Amino acid sequence: MKTWICKKPGEFVLEEVSKPVLQPEGAILKIKRIGICGTDLHAYEGTQPYFSYPRILGHELSGILTEIDGVSDFKIGQKVSIIPYFHCGECIACRTGKTNCCAKMQVFGVHIDGGMAEYISVPKSALISAEKLDFDAQALVEPLAIGAHGIRRAGVTQGEYVLVIGAGPIGLGTMEFARIAGANVIALDVNDSRLDFCRNNLKVPHIINALTDNVNEKLSEITNGEMPTVVIDATGNQKAINNAFQYMAHGGRFVLIGLQKGEISFSHPEFHKREGTLMSSRNATREDFDHVLDCLAKNKIDPNSFINFRMSFEEVSEKFDYCLNPENGVIKAVIEIPD
Repeated sequence: MKTWICKKPGEFVLEEVSKPVLQPEGAILKIKRIGICGTDLHAYEGTQPYFSYPRILGHELSGILTEIDGVSDFKIGQKVSIIPYFHCGECIACRTGKTNCCAKMQVFGVHIDGGMAEYISVPKSALISAEKLDFDAQALVEPLAIGAHGIRRAGVTQGEYVLVIGAGPIGLGTMEFARIAGANVIALDVNDSRLDFCRNNLKVPHIINALTDNVNEKLSEITNGEMPTVVIDATGNQKAINNAFQYMAHGGRFVLIGLQKGEISFSHPEFHKREGTLMSSRNATREDFDHVLDCLAKNKIDPNSFINFRMSFEEVSEKFDYCLNPENGVIKAVIEIPD
């Protein structure tokens, strides 16, 4: 079978490798869709902190179950996706239900080789399915779960003002689940085309461009002088993260979904007087995946509206760079593997 390997930052090589062999308590999937996410883009750029090379990227996946070991409710030929966070089940995090931040976490396509291949082998415990969803939608369940987890971490309640910084795919999903939680959503970005997408496609009521608007003044105006009670970063940009501390309301929460390599810097007195809460949001749990699947089943969210760029499996090396340029207006890119 064929697989794309990121040999080093900026270099993809298509190689012929052996098809994976079914493992005990495992499953084999024929891949149909591979979503390209910020983690993949950052790995390609060399700015993702958890990466070593060479690496097969890809963890937003959907496909067809071709083999499975042992007894299972899943059937051969069934459309499936995966939860790509392989946890140990024994560490302090796993024992307390926080499998998303397992001390020995192996994220498919990050710490270990992933799904940018024609076939993959995964533990059958990682399988998820929603037969009514098409392959595109199933490939987007994982990034939507990232946003759903961030909103759950923040404990968003009805009527709160929630500022989401970054209108990329993760930020957009976060905005959608903030809306579903009953929040008043505010989108902040520097890209007008992405902000237009928030306004026109997601019906986000409040839009701020950090380059052309006075962010503090706009936030104060929107929130009647109180500022957002929840601020969520989905950029992974150090400057954006450091600036965002000043946007929190007194008693507010700041959740970091985005990830960067540097150090966070903020005014302790300003943070202290707000009695602010700072927390990270890593990956997602099965509870978040179930919430996403429930919302999709009830048509509370349209994942297919995010996809505006496609490439075939053979075009990865040729077209991957296109996704990196903000001027190209790529919201969500998907790699397709035909039969």
